[in-house]
Amino acid sequence: MGDQDPEVEITGEQATAPEILESVIESAQNEMERGTVGLLLSGFSAGLDIGFGPLLMAALLTFTDGGFGDIGTELLLASAYSVGFIFVIIARSELFTEHTTLAVMPVLDDRESLGKLGRLWTLIWVSNVVGGAVFALFVVTLMPNLGVANPEAFVTIARKMVSHEPRWLFVAGILAGWLMGLLAWLVTAAKETTSRLFIIWLVTASIGILHLPHSIAGNVEVLFGVFISSEITALDYVTFLGLATVGNVVGGGVFVSLLKYGHVVRGGG
Repeated sequence: MGDQDPEVEITGEQATAPEILESVIESAQNEMERGTVGLLLSGFSAGLDIGFGPLLMAALLTFTDGGFGDIGTELLLASAYSVGFIFVIIARSELFTEHTTLAVMPVLDDRESLGKLGRLWTLIWVSNVVGGAVFALFVVTLMPNLGVANPEAFVTIARKMVSHEPRWLFVAGILAGWLMGLLAWLVTAAKETTSRLFIIWLVTASIGILHLPHSIAGNVEVLFGVFISSEITALDYVTFLGLATVGNVVGGGVFVSLLKYGHVVRGGG
């Protein structure tokens, strides 16, 4: 979410579901009214910042001289993966997979139009992807000279994302979008930065340890491989990005937005 979000004051020991919903709707409305340049810059910044998670993963794979599979390494990699999300969400930069949930709710509530939702999604998705591509290109150009991450580590990370069948990418993308939708809802409910940090780590580390395809973080992961090795092709990248994006939209929009909104307006909370 952007840095100009108004927040409905949530009082009491625990926020009620209607209070969370109202806060989500007002925040999303504010984002829909933001200017194009502001959205693009914030989304570009998010695309850059989220790349630090995959970069740390590559460094850890290099330092541990290991691969995926060992439980200790998997936990370290999952925690490293969450770092980029912490940077983006705590800074309130625009992240596409948050808005697959948040921005749907004012449309469901008849406060905003589908056209505004489409504009927001398009601007944020494009700027996130471009920011991630710039980060990936910068890293693969610079890192060999620094010696902290081997090229093979980047390829290993990319291979993990593109080695599955398209059907798996789509279904797993739904799960990733579902978890990101829950994250957006829970972060809105959380009152303190410490609580938000823990929630972000818990959810995004879960995505990492399950190797679910997140379209924006995965954009950086797969581009690492495309830029370094001929083993990862442009077709692999396009297939991954397309199926992960659609899956993320379905997961956040259906399994969180529709269900949470329906639950609340029918007397939940």
